[in-house]
Amino acid sequence: MENFYTDNKDLKFHLNHPLMEKIVALKEDNYKEAEEFDYAPMDFEDAMDSYDKVLEIIGEISGEVIAPNADSVDKEGPSLIDNEVKYAKGTQENHEVLTKAGLIGMSLPRKYEGLNFPIVPYVMAAEIVSRADAGFANIWGLQDCAETIHEFASEEIKQEFLPRFNQGATAAMVLTEPDAGSDLQAVQLKGTINASYDPDKDLYYLNGVKRFITNGDADIALVLARSEADTTDGRGLSLFVYDRKDASVKIRRIENKLGIKGSPTCEMVFTNAPAKLVGDRKMGLIKYVMALMNSARLGIGAQSVGIAEAAYREALKYAKERVQFGKAIIQFPAVYEMLTSMKVRTQAIRTLLYETARFVDVYKNYSFISEKRQLEREERQESKRYQRLADIFTPLLKLISSEYCNQIAYDSLQIHGGAGFMKDFPIERIYRDARITTIYEGTSQLQVVAAIRGVTSGAFLNRIREYEEISVTPELEYLRKYLIEMTREYEQVSGWVADQGDNEFVDFHARRMVEMAGNIIIGYLLLHDSVKNDEFERSAEIFIKQGKSENAQKADYITSSEIKDLGIYRYV
Repeated sequence: MENFYTDNKDLKFHLNHPLMEKIVALKEDNYKEAEEFDYAPMDFEDAMDSYDKVLEIIGEISGEVIAPNADSVDKEGPSLIDNEVKYAKGTQENHEVLTKAGLIGMSLPRKYEGLNFPIVPYVMAAEIVSRADAGFANIWGLQDCAETIHEFASEEIKQEFLPRFNQGATAAMVLTEPDAGSDLQAVQLKGTINASYDPDKDLYYLNGVKRFITNGDADIALVLARSEADTTDGRGLSLFVYDRKDASVKIRRIENKLGIKGSPTCEMVFTNAPAKLVGDRKMGLIKYVMALMNSARLGIGAQSVGIAEAAYREALKYAKERVQFGKAIIQFPAVYEMLTSMKVRTQAIRTLLYETARFVDVYKNYSFISEKRQLEREERQESKRYQRLADIFTPLLKLISSEYCNQIAYDSLQIHGGAGFMKDFPIERIYRDARITTIYEGTSQLQVVAAIRGVTSGAFLNRIREYEEISVTPELEYLRKYLIEMTREYEQVSGWVADQGDNEFVDFHARRMVEMAGNIIIGYLLLHDSVKNDEFERSAEIFIKQGKSENAQKADYITSSEIKDLGIYRYV
């Protein structure tokens, strides 16, 4: 029997990070619910044992049900019948099995029938499911919407919607419009708040078209709509929750996509669709969707790592079996170098994924605690610190993990040769599924726009300095010295760009500087992983040496350029 949790020891390694003790104590509010719920943990060890057991169940379902269904789901896909999306047979089976296992809404509080899991084990589950079938991960993973309702909606809305997730309700983030794309400030879908507003029912009525909506036929949808008349920017947008039971939204079509074909991507037409306001008016984009983006970036990070793991394993298996010129192709340097690089990059984005998840976990848990009591001064400071880290690390994660995921899938198909181009091997599907990760929930270019703040504000450098202070074993000191040299180079280059005093010049080199910071950060994370487990030492050495070379090349290009050089590239 295949189990996608127990067959990957890296997962349990990251689950047992020292910061988890603090995260679990915050999430469980010092284990007060043990008296009220028989499945609530009594202490840290009890909680960790629960996470381990649930992840093992998810790993078994992923290996024995979801992964075997992935090929047929990719071929069959969803269909649109009488304004209802019908899942492929395998998708229905996947969802039913996970629902029966109680694994929908797993991060929700127990009073809403959730498991009250922290973000780290939830993200780990998302990685496991994504490895099995990236398309299905979109359906299962959109339970993130439940977290947004839990974080910002009224208690009445929470009571109405949140318990349904444990019963198998699906969810959707309904943000994008045909003419708006990634520019969410341009959203025009309207929530009528004058004559059409019903104060007795406290309902708003939505009108307009949304496009490229993942799982658009979901039971529960969070909808970004323009609630304020005569506005054109983000300050006129509010967030609403729409119940599909109303059936006033028409699914115009399901998009025919390159990959993740089991996940329906829909065009939706709202015609006086009743919906309820989440939180406060005018805060839809400014506060709620921005908070949702941290979760979305984490979700795509987990999906990217899962796809990368699947692609690497397919390449390794094929390279061991494929014989050319009298020996397995894994024995050829050109192949084993690619395989090793794929493994290193997968471990690299995985360590970045769980570091980021821990940042999000801490600040969100403090946010929930602040609703029950006033935070102490030190708690407020710590909450703000982790939120600042989450705000710069989530776009960094999304950028690097999705780009690495695509490269790993590309290399895996290359190792398969012509066979990989055929539909006889899973890598053909995995390769197609990987492509979307650099595009949706904000393209790589938009992640750079978000992450560059970590460069210009010095936030990345400050965090790097903190990593630098963590001691390593004498055997690893030479790698730490490499990273210190890389940091000095990064500081000089980013300072030089800032000294030019031209915002467009900063934007032009933004990706190079963000990636330089990313190489240093991931290098330190792998180095510290090596201190705890020497099995990571080889990956740390390879990644840091390659990162040192890449950063030197980027630094040379940046410092060799001039502001006037922008004209060479402008408006080709």
